[in-house]
Amino acid sequence: MYILPFEKMHGLGNDFILLHSKHLPPDLPLNKLAQKLCDRRFSVGADGLIVVKAGTSGAIFAWDYINSDGSIGQMCGNGMRCFAKYVYDRGLINQTEFEVETLAGIITPSIQDDGQIKVKMGEPIVNPAQIPLALENNVFNLQAYDQNFDFMAIGMGNPHAITFLNSEQNLKDLDLEKYGKFIENHHYFPEKTNVEFAYIKNPNYINLKVWERGCGYTLACGTGACATVVAGIKKGLIDQKQITTVELPGGQLQIEWNEKDHNIYMTGPAETVFIGQVELIL
Repeated sequence: MYILPFEKMHGLGNDFILLHSKHLPPDLPLNKLAQKLCDRRFSVGADGLIVVKAGTSGAIFAWDYINSDGSIGQMCGNGMRCFAKYVYDRGLINQTEFEVETLAGIITPSIQDDGQIKVKMGEPIVNPAQIPLALENNVFNLQAYDQNFDFMAIGMGNPHAITFLNSEQNLKDLDLEKYGKFIENHHYFPEKTNVEFAYIKNPNYINLKVWERGCGYTLACGTGACATVVAGIKKGLIDQKQITTVELPGGQLQIEWNEKDHNIYMTGPAETVFIGQVELIL
């Protein structure tokens, strides 16, 4: 029997189990641990597992991010805000801005005076091979059952496929699981994809629903919000000179694509739900 301490956190309802690598028994498979702990009926329940560890190439911290199905995630915007709050609130760092190693590269979160967390998410990827996308162009049409969708693929360290619907009602009525699951697993996406269904209310305000790769429907997706704003700007539907509000089922994120350094910046909350411990039978 092994006692594992953890913290349950969420960013706009996108929830995570956070723990420190020093508390893990040696050689414990993280994919199996994520599947066990993220089960909402038989365990703690979460969209993903985040393991805090020391950086190895200049950054103070690194992380392992594992989706609820056990698959590895390169990047997660809401998870990064939770990560930043965790290490700061637990006294692992006293700086309000620091670097974190991820599979998507170095990500820089910054804790704001009002408690919101701003994350420098890096530059978006539009090259199909780097997203990755098994097509020559990142703008394409895809037939999913009875619906035909126009997509733009954007990489934010993880792959995204974004489509813009023509009414708020269409977004409300959309069968997210039916279409999201089909598109996530389509052969166009060698590593599967996150799927974003968006409606633009005005040039600085987007309503968004996301089917997230590896865990399904989530109340919020930070990288998805960033990718959607990039797609909107590239299509001429969003004003890049202004910060865009992205309304997700779990709340709002503020997204900016900086014209000077070409980086995407995401600002939003992170909250602790509870602290606990779980017994593992090894």
